[in-house]
Amino acid sequence: MPSYTFTNKPHRRTGTNLYIFLSAVFLTNALIAEIIGVKIFSVETLLGTKPAQIHLLDDFVLDFNLTAGAVIWPFVFITSDIINEYFGKAGVRRISFLTAGFVGYSFLIIYAVTTLPPAQFWLDVNAKDAAGNAININNAFQMIFRQGLGIIIGSLTAFLIGQILDVYVFHSLRKITGSKKIWLRATGSTLVSQLVDSFVVLGIAFYVFGNWSLSQVLAVGIINYIYKATSAVVLTPLLYVAHYFIDRYLGKEHAEELANESAMSSFM
Repeated sequence: MPSYTFTNKPHRRTGTNLYIFLSAVFLTNALIAEIIGVKIFSVETLLGTKPAQIHLLDDFVLDFNLTAGAVIWPFVFITSDIINEYFGKAGVRRISFLTAGFVGYSFLIIYAVTTLPPAQFWLDVNAKDAAGNAININNAFQMIFRQGLGIIIGSLTAFLIGQILDVYVFHSLRKITGSKKIWLRATGSTLVSQLVDSFVVLGIAFYVFGNWSLSQVLAVGIINYIYKATSAVVLTPLLYVAHYFIDRYLGKEHAEELANESAMSSFM
């Protein structure tokens, strides 16, 4: 695997800068997705259509409702695939474990902050909403930012399992395709890893620690996976756009050298 230590060599230095940039994008999107994931929104209402009212598994009626975090998770997948391509298994695992650690740390800080006693003037100046309805801003703050322990454990577990599986499938496909067919290994690895991720997070958060039935977990998991799978396919062209700019930044020869080195180290 290529070293990420800083050096005076131009190629190595630009490779290190690229890894730092991609890692920052990956970590930022993953952290934001975790924080905003508490909100559930209706896809039908957003598109101005009627509720789907899909009957699945023991007549459980399901509409297209997704967490707000799902909106930007596809960009986490894409960034992960790009890191995978140029920096191999070790590169993805390093940023994945760092991200999980930072997400866990963020939730601890957020939880601690929600326990702080609110200032009275803050409660007074925010005692009503824009429509004049009475609200308790401190309770609203706690409800928005506090996530249950089960959700946190489920989310982090699913994230790590998904990333490890994504790396494995990505490089297994690379053994077959070589440097060609980026779309196949990137999309294929995402389709497999997110199939597991979609059900693990719901199973732990709402079945093991919550009160959902197994049919609810399976039904909602199917909808989440449909969205993630569709996004993976639709956003595939962005991979080629990213590769184009990376080739220009690193130089095509060095970019190919970096990708080949990461591939060789991943096969060992």
